[in-house]
Amino acid sequence: MIVMKFGGTSVGTPERMKSVAELTTRSGEPTFVVLSAMSGTTNTLIEISDYLYQKNPDGANEVINMLEKKYMQHVEELFSTEEWKEKTRLFIEEEFNYLRSFTKDLFTSFEEKSIVAQGEVISTNMMANYLHEKGVNAILLSALDFMRTDKNAEPDPQYIKEKLSAILSENEGYQIYITQGFICRNAYGEVDNLQRGGSDYTASLIGAAINAEEIQIWTDIDGMHNNDPRIVDDTEAVRQLNFEEAAELAYFGAKILHPTCIQPAKYAGIPVRLLNTMQPDAEGTIVDNVIMRGQIKAVAAKDNIIAIKIKSSRMLLATGFLRKVFEIFESYQTPIDMVCTSEVGVSVTIDNDAHLSPIVNELKKYGTVTVDAHMCIICVVGDLDWSNLGFETLATDAMKDIPVRMISYGGSNYNISFLVKEQDKKRALQNLSEKLFK
Repeated sequence: MIVMKFGGTSVGTPERMKSVAELTTRSGEPTFVVLSAMSGTTNTLIEISDYLYQKNPDGANEVINMLEKKYMQHVEELFSTEEWKEKTRLFIEEEFNYLRSFTKDLFTSFEEKSIVAQGEVISTNMMANYLHEKGVNAILLSALDFMRTDKNAEPDPQYIKEKLSAILSENEGYQIYITQGFICRNAYGEVDNLQRGGSDYTASLIGAAINAEEIQIWTDIDGMHNNDPRIVDDTEAVRQLNFEEAAELAYFGAKILHPTCIQPAKYAGIPVRLLNTMQPDAEGTIVDNVIMRGQIKAVAAKDNIIAIKIKSSRMLLATGFLRKVFEIFESYQTPIDMVCTSEVGVSVTIDNDAHLSPIVNELKKYGTVTVDAHMCIICVVGDLDWSNLGFETLATDAMKDIPVRMISYGGSNYNISFLVKEQDKKRALQNLSEKLFK
């Protein structure tokens, strides 16, 4: 069985929903389909929640009414028979009456998650009804019946596998199995969400649970490109990436994929294919466990980086210095991206300034602290093992005219990272493309 995930833009209009329905049924094989909310819906549901937090039920009801009107129009455009139009209208009415019920009660964060979850509930129900109208043997499975996180808010793969296996055993023989991405229940049974990676994470967890043949992530771009197409001209889709390479690119700025979401697929050895809903016959990118030796695959950039340097003569031969520094960042739950050390200091980068002031204040106990904001990490990804002579020279040569604050090489066999000013990002990406891919 193949798992196919479609994001918000892929199901953003009735016409695109029809295209998705065609894609899911063209093979004729049993397929598991994961859908996001229609584009724009989640933001609107969050807006409704914001009004409720501010104790403004009239504002919330106004937005609810506008969203309901939008969906009622979608019903008219999506369905061709009065029977299925009426069935879906009744469902939409029930959904929006449910949303209105929140305007009458005390509002909490758990109610917000229930409200936000309705975007996926609506899109999957509409798709299931449309497939039924077309005579497709499809079934809608609620993600809330099998997708669960543990007490650490991490997915519970054993629970997911057991529950999903039992549900599929009770519902054999369907061509299309549809479920919601992103939403789940937490360890206490409350409606929650997967946060990082969203619907991609759902697809990967389902693929691992059912031992899928392949997991397909359908978006509005034909795979992962070898550079940022918004900045660099003539970029190309990378046809194959190792899981490690894909994770590096995703973490350092490639927006098409979240670094966390492919972990279940990686551990299960299931390939992930990145495809374009607007160009369904494009080859896209395959992500698997295959390592293509001696190739530089792509470049990515991560913005809004802050560099922090701690300089201290006391560091010389002092045991425990780095531990003390890292414990400060850990205490404020602030991850570190890059690290460079010398005899008298250490430089690190972070991408979250929420606790910057207290972090800097505590670091001053151990040395002189310097902060550089508005920085950018440029990441070169491929088979960059140190035994590949000259690869690091190619990358550094491309950066020869650009001031580089830090370089990280050797922490991974797949990544060389450069820290530069944000104002030099465009030139750095263009230079690397010219040097590495022309």
